[in-house]
Amino acid sequence: MTAEAPPSAPLAEIERVLSRVTYLAGRSRRHERLMAMAGVPLDRAAVGILRHIAESEPLRPGVLAVRLSVEASHVTRQLRQLERGGYVIRIADPEDRRAQRVQITEEGLAAVGRVREVGRRYLEQALGGWSDDDLRQLAALFHRLVDDFADHAEDRVDPPLSV
Repeated sequence: MTAEAPPSAPLAEIERVLSRVTYLAGRSRRHERLMAMAGVPLDRAAVGILRHIAESEPLRPGVLAVRLSVEASHVTRQLRQLERGGYVIRIADPEDRRAQRVQITEEGLAAVGRVREVGRRYLEQALGGWSDDDLRQLAALFHRLVDDFADHAEDRVDPPLSV
């Protein structure tokens, strides 16, 4: 067995900070508070799916699952919740009348708008002391990070490290 090279200090720091940001952004209490402020009674997974639907053309549920890299059953459960709430509807697929696509409703668009507004206010509070140049640089680096993560999302992952 060959010894793994230790990660570079910057990569180790990036991994540590990303873990902390993920933890802070994903806390249940924070989500519940933000959803209460937005008046949107949805869990994190449903909000993520609704936001994705709002940013795309009507999609088949299976295509949505592939784009989100989740199991189709997960999307199906969330879509039922979104349909019951009036946030999305199913429409006939113009390419195959036997299939259906999911389309956001006006109520769904309004909910996404409220969620985005509450999120923007949160960011304004958290980053209020940052300069415009720093915010532009952060936005550019985040875009680059997300694009690079997306490019490698389906790549082979090395086996787990032995402990």
